[in-house]
Amino acid sequence: MSQVDEVALTALRRARTALAIAFAVKGVAFAAMIARVPAIRDTLGLSSGQLGLLLLCFSGGAIAGLPIAGPVVHRVGATPAVVLGGAAVGAGLGVLGAGLVVASVPLAAAGLITVGLGNGLWDVAINVEGVDIERHSGTPLLPGLHAVFSIGTIAGAGIGAACAAAGIPLFWQLFVLAVVVPAVLTVVSRRFLTARRRMREAAGKSGLLVAWREPRTLMIGLLVLGFAFTEGSANDWIAIAFVDGYRVGETFGAVAYAVFVTAVTIGRLTGGWALRRYGRASVLRASAAVALLGLLLVLFGGATVVAVMGALLWGLGAALGFPVGISAAGDGDPARSAARVSVVSSLGYTAFLAGPPVLGLLASEVGILNALLLVPVALMVAFVAASATKAPPER
Repeated sequence: MSQVDEVALTALRRARTALAIAFAVKGVAFAAMIARVPAIRDTLGLSSGQLGLLLLCFSGGAIAGLPIAGPVVHRVGATPAVVLGGAAVGAGLGVLGAGLVVASVPLAAAGLITVGLGNGLWDVAINVEGVDIERHSGTPLLPGLHAVFSIGTIAGAGIGAACAAAGIPLFWQLFVLAVVVPAVLTVVSRRFLTARRRMREAAGKSGLLVAWREPRTLMIGLLVLGFAFTEGSANDWIAIAFVDGYRVGETFGAVAYAVFVTAVTIGRLTGGWALRRYGRASVLRASAAVALLGLLLVLFGGATVVAVMGALLWGLGAALGFPVGISAAGDGDPARSAARVSVVSSLGYTAFLAGPPVLGLLASEVGILNALLLVPVALMVAFVAASATKAPPER
């Protein structure tokens, strides 16, 4: 190996490690806040309905931030975009903390909107960087990185629980995160590969509106939408499906959710070999079929043991759709990656964040098990759209 090749390989390894840290920090920051939602409710004196509306501020900010993230990454590159997104998240966490100190709902809402906006920008930037590293290394990377995010959420939930057990007020936790998150991102993003100069020069070649008119990008977006709806529905409703559908206790419902999340993490950590051997489209079709089988076992299994096996298969099947779809969106001309990833992410996160509340409204009329029958429709869409993830021919 020449000295030039060795230097390039070292830079690639450093970028991969830095990106893994960025994904992990994203998970920690999100889960550490979400784990203490009851403290937000109690501090602000909110009802469950009012709390739900407040939390929609985060979802709305994230959905609003995703479409503008592509042009921003084009203009400045992945490193500055991650730093900017991290700064917005830090500022939002600080404002949310201040809102809790003075018990101001509008201030807390403004903080959550800002966190959501920064999260959307940060998410697109790190996924674009992941696509760039995949392009250089020639191996699937994003499924493993999304698994690192999942591990980060576990750690973040632990941090939130530990702070709550120690009696540390939530606003102090938020203030610390508001400083630590931007600082870590500023340091690690310096090792990213995506060059600011190259991205800025590419910005004139392609725009977000062009990406929204590309049939392949939209098909991949439908794939990600289907898998995101499948994953988000389980995150929000699988525990309740067990409690209401199988007449088990809350603890057993939590166990079923843990089985699902663990299966998603394992699927993302181990999915790389299957992608290399069988290709994206075949693996994603098989994933949709496995997720559908798992869902049907949960809905119609009849016995709790069968339903738990269904939760496991549901998680394994849902694991790869989102990250592999993002990876496929970045194929081809690097100048178009950010816009395409932005489009696909927007569709995916909209389904992930907005889909479960829709199921909740439907469940109030027909019950949660019947409402979850919408998920197979999403999986059928994903199954059909999987062919779009094949790499486009070189021009």
